[in-house]
Amino acid sequence: MNGLTGRRVLITRTADRARPLAALLNNLGAEPLVLPLIDFEKAGDQARLDDALDQLTAGDFHWLVISSMTTVRVLLEKAAQRGIALEDLVPSKTKVATIGPSSRQVLESLGLTVALAPVDVQSAEGLLAVWEASPERVFLPQADMAAPGLRDGLVANGADVTSVVAYRTVDYPAHAELRLTAELPSGVVLSVADAPATLSPEETRAALDAGTVDAVVAASPSAARRIAATLLPLRGCRLIAIGRPTAAEASRLGLTVAATAKVPTPDGIVAALESVFDNEGNSP
Repeated sequence: MNGLTGRRVLITRTADRARPLAALLNNLGAEPLVLPLIDFEKAGDQARLDDALDQLTAGDFHWLVISSMTTVRVLLEKAAQRGIALEDLVPSKTKVATIGPSSRQVLESLGLTVALAPVDVQSAEGLLAVWEASPERVFLPQADMAAPGLRDGLVANGADVTSVVAYRTVDYPAHAELRLTAELPSGVVLSVADAPATLSPEETRAALDAGTVDAVVAASPSAARRIAATLLPLRGCRLIAIGRPTAAEASRLGLTVAATAKVPTPDGIVAALESVFDNEGNSP
């Protein structure tokens, strides 16, 4: 028996995005639950995004910086609209940078070569720590709610940055006609029996009040804000944050962070969960 056996873990993502973590939790004897709190829609200014992508495909940028996997979904959708593969949207001479080994693996499975990704600190700060100062042109597609730190850090290193809103973060559910639909390769296939249970907000409230949810995972600062707005009080449920920015936002909102996943991967999240429950003993 391990510290996760019998634990009920709430994942605040849509079922498709929760799948890899849910599979790992299942394998470790935990019970994953899903309550989608945030979703993603296409950017309002599609013309500006398309213009920047035209420049990208024409080879006008030295670097493409991808700071979230949702950005990859946008690029996949845009490539499909143009009838080309993702690797054709990004010319081979354009170097690709991302935020860590896990995102690097996804991008390379889609045919892109990643030139730069931090290993230890998988975040915008980690990428800036390994970025070499230069005056090269950088394309940075991001969320509408993205913090300015990455763009400002690149500019401080001498880069000529074109920052464009690639998608909008919205409360779940997104409008059907605006929702991003491209799926990322996960390498994880769940059987129907292993699929995580999706709870309604009412079911989640009842479970929290009954003390039958052991942990909730916040994957982003926007998820932390939604947890604070919709799920309080958490009662005995422990909050696990993915990354320092999420932990900082949760703390700013007055939430107690039980542990922070150092790497934004299923293994990293499980390690954070285990650090909490192992310290408390193995009995749920």
